[in-house]
Amino acid sequence: MTSAHPWTRYVAIGDSFTEGIGDPEPAVPGGSRGWADRVAEVLSETAEGGSQGFAYANLAIRGRLLDRILAEQVEAAIELKPDLITISAGGNDVIRPGSDPDDITQRYEAGLRRLVSEGATVVVFTGPDPGRTAVLGLVRGKAAIYNENVRALASRYGARVADLWKLTELRDPRMWAPDRLHFSPVGHHTIARMVLDTLEVPNELEPYKPEPLPAVTWRRATRGNIDWAREYFVPWIGRRLTGRSSGDGVEPKRPGWGAVR
Repeated sequence: MTSAHPWTRYVAIGDSFTEGIGDPEPAVPGGSRGWADRVAEVLSETAEGGSQGFAYANLAIRGRLLDRILAEQVEAAIELKPDLITISAGGNDVIRPGSDPDDITQRYEAGLRRLVSEGATVVVFTGPDPGRTAVLGLVRGKAAIYNENVRALASRYGARVADLWKLTELRDPRMWAPDRLHFSPVGHHTIARMVLDTLEVPNELEPYKPEPLPAVTWRRATRGNIDWAREYFVPWIGRRLTGRSSGDGVEPKRPGWGAVR
């Protein structure tokens, strides 16, 4: 049994990363589990008052750009009066052509300032190093600048940093979902372990559990590249060109307090 932690009300805000896309689980709200659910599960199990004294909400919606996250989720999160908040935002803005990481940071700062103003523990995220991933590798320089800006804001406002850029395990292709834009169950599990370490919460999550997928042959990988481009990359480009979002019409999977399981 791990030692107790001080948090009783956890709210997660953000986009598809926090919603849990890539980690399908039909039994949970929204059909996706993800790192935030996994973190909440551990926090619930190790809360001072037991699982009955812990509540969790997840307001994240796939495809959301920064401005909509700030407009739709920040005040909604604060109204729940949490004592722990995680925010991952701005990544979808960074990968858009022509975006400026410094401009994104200025807008992000206003939301972070508001979140910390209520006294909750706030955890922010840097983005992962996209250097070896298809499509996202093209924006590696912008992502690095934005990450440094996020770290500076965290220092200024007393937020904790869950540093995905330094999480070298994410360079393993098995950490990524078939669309190569989101994390696999193993990736979400690995990130949950890192977030719990950031919170200094001891846990019994083991590396690579759930087990990673087996390695694929060169021939299967090549075939997979073609299938991936047709199934994921072309539709992704289409949404970018038409201004549509994968989150159009999607509601938060956990809009209010509830038990983790």
